Amino acid sequence: MKRPLGVSLISYFYIFGAFVLIVTALFFDADAYEFGIADRFGLPSFPEQLFRLIVAVASLIVIYGYMRLKRWGFWLMILYSLGFGLISFVLLFSYNQQPFIGNHIWSLIVLIYTFMLERPFFLQKRLYNLLDISNSFRLLRAL
Repeated sequence: MKRPLGVSLISYFYIFGAFVLIVTALFFDADAYEFGIADRFGLPSFPEQLFRLIVAVASLIVIYGYMRLKRWGFWLMILYSLGFGLISFVLLFSYNQQPFIGNHIWSLIVLIYTFMLERPFFLQKRLYNLLDISNSFRLLRAL
């Protein structure tokens, strides 16, 4: 099945975000910010550069499954969007800053779109099962 355009756009956006996280983890001073990504996740004593790399790698794993229309990619994207949306929602009330509003809205858009587009993620397995059943019947008829 051909990958839907929305899945591609969401995936490329997250790939760009993971690339930015990797670059900022390697080349910029993470202590220059008031609070980093690790602080936002409630881990203030965790090293910021390492946490950015972990988030970037986790994002790339989620995106790989999402782009390939895998079931696990669907569910990981749901969890990823819920997690980041919830964190942005909580931070929105704590700091009242625009990036948290945008992050929360983006997470909601991805979540709604992914739920609306559930079929391609689960259709492939059903088609393969149907093909296996029809091949089994052909083999039985040949005997």
